[in-house]
Amino acid sequence: MQNSNVYREIYYSCVEGIFIVKGGVIIKANPQFGELFGYEANEIIGLKVEELVPSNLRGNHVHLREEYTRAPVSKQMGVGRDLLALRKDGSTFPIEISLNPANIDGEDVVIAQVIDITVRKKVELDLKNSEEQLIRYAAELERRVEERTKELADVVTDLKKTNIHLEAEIRERVKAEEEAKKALHKEKELNEMKSRFVSMASHEFRTPLSTILSSAALIAKYATTDTQDKRDKHISRIKSNVSELTSILNEFLSLEKIDAGKMRIELIAVEINALLSGLISDLSTVTKVNQTIDWVETGGECILKTDPQMLRQVVTNLVSNAIKYSEEDSIIRVALTQDDTTVCITVTDQGMGIPLNDQKHLFEKFFRAHNSHHIQGTGLGLNIVRKYVDLLEGEIAFESVEGEGAKFEVILKKN
Repeated sequence: MQNSNVYREIYYSCVEGIFIVKGGVIIKANPQFGELFGYEANEIIGLKVEELVPSNLRGNHVHLREEYTRAPVSKQMGVGRDLLALRKDGSTFPIEISLNPANIDGEDVVIAQVIDITVRKKVELDLKNSEEQLIRYAAELERRVEERTKELADVVTDLKKTNIHLEAEIRERVKAEEEAKKALHKEKELNEMKSRFVSMASHEFRTPLSTILSSAALIAKYATTDTQDKRDKHISRIKSNVSELTSILNEFLSLEKIDAGKMRIELIAVEINALLSGLISDLSTVTKVNQTIDWVETGGECILKTDPQMLRQVVTNLVSNAIKYSEEDSIIRVALTQDDTTVCITVTDQGMGIPLNDQKHLFEKFFRAHNSHHIQGTGLGLNIVRKYVDLLEGEIAFESVEGEGAKFEVILKKN
């Protein structure tokens, strides 16, 4: 392939807007640039660069452009600060732009690449808002614990002042003290839960946030078109970690709704084979290397009146756990069976299994088995699954041997 054809394909297929400037005037631009700024192809040539800058910033931009013309170098603009561009319709949007001096046909020009970072800015804002919400939630928990502890301390103090000389009052005091001990024990559990929540939230958010920030910084270094594969790799990491953060937040919101009694159930007739088949197809895209999901559907049609969203969440969590806690080259089996009265969904893996001493705590909030602390997780997933199954008036059970995998079984009534 001739070099000219290669350059032409890169120029027209690149997702970034590319334009060439001479003396502050655009002399050439690819179609993506026109789409980005809302101009037709025949409107772009001849535009001054300042016409793409908000009016209140143009004076300073002319000064900066003249300085750059006197000493042109390849540079990345917009990293660590906000740059705004102006579309033809008058709307503005945030951008990053790279400038590269060049000589074409004996003339000094500047080749610029520009990208729209609106989505990235929105993700950054959403992450900031989520972190602030978690801080407020933790502060409210601490305030409630302090108030309750003070109330309990006052109760104990009053009890100690009770007249110990009357037998009836002694019996009442002993009874009250026992109640106070139980309440203090509950308060201690609440304190421990708060500590686990703050520790878990700090860890689970810090890791993906660090990955997002490092990937964003690395993307900024890959400014040429021949590094697109590296940019794609880091963009994929950012998307994956944003998805992980979103999943964590969704678990918190689901737990809050369930505990507040605000979770609504919408029962409709669902063909379970079709629902699970589509779900497993989606989950197969996030398996580890050479992991496979063996899907065994029931013979014939399987109609169940249920809440499809809740059921999806239940199965998604169980299969995701099987993927997460199993090694590469393993098989995950999902089976659907039915009889006249019940539908049974089984998820079996060949993973690390659940230690026997941990199994009684498996569905508790924030609980994580001792052999799983090296794997990311909030300890909320199975607690939410158990509550969803209860809301659907079903049953969930499991069997597991440490080092040999686990089998989860969800049973739902047809009537």
